[in-house]
Amino acid sequence: MALFITFEGGEGSGKTLQTRALYRRLLQLAIPALLTQEPGGTVLSKKLARLLKWTKNADISPLTELLMFNASRVQLVAEVIQPSLKGGKVVICDRYTDSTTAYQSYGRGLDLEMVRAINNVATQGLSPSLTVLLDMPAEKGLARKGVERYDRFEQEDITFHRKVREGYLKLAADDPERWLVIDARQSKTEIKQIIWQRVSQLLSG
Repeated sequence: MALFITFEGGEGSGKTLQTRALYRRLLQLAIPALLTQEPGGTVLSKKLARLLKWTKNADISPLTELLMFNASRVQLVAEVIQPSLKGGKVVICDRYTDSTTAYQSYGRGLDLEMVRAINNVATQGLSPSLTVLLDMPAEKGLARKGVERYDRFEQEDITFHRKVREGYLKLAADDPERWLVIDARQSKTEIKQIIWQRVSQLLSG
């Protein structure tokens, strides 16, 4: 059955690991599935992702970020997500519109309704069946990263990352039926089990 699942969370929350774990489990059960990510997932989207995350010596405005993320999103939805859903697949996406709302509105300070409106245009109103939020304090998430090189967003100060987390929690509180909020400080195995319990319910329902 077609099902659209997105994963959200701050830096270092473990989204990528958990999206891959869910994807592998679905394939093991012979359930048609597709794993993608934002920004990325298409040739054009990957180019925009590099510009957004790794551009140096350039002051990219929050509004420019918003429009670039959504340009990438338009392509991903049209080229990958919608065709896969129409084909009956379970689509798993590492970040989606809620990332843009959390980062560009709550984090950067752009008007919330404007961000939502532009997100809605880019997705043609396509909303996830389930959004998994891997939540943890911003400090702990950043400490987990342990990378040699930080992208533009990882380099932001702790206040920015705290605002992003607060934004995610507000979004989840406003739409509890769609969101599954998980304490990302739990073990990887525990988190996998919590996610699978909800996903299996959706698949059987």
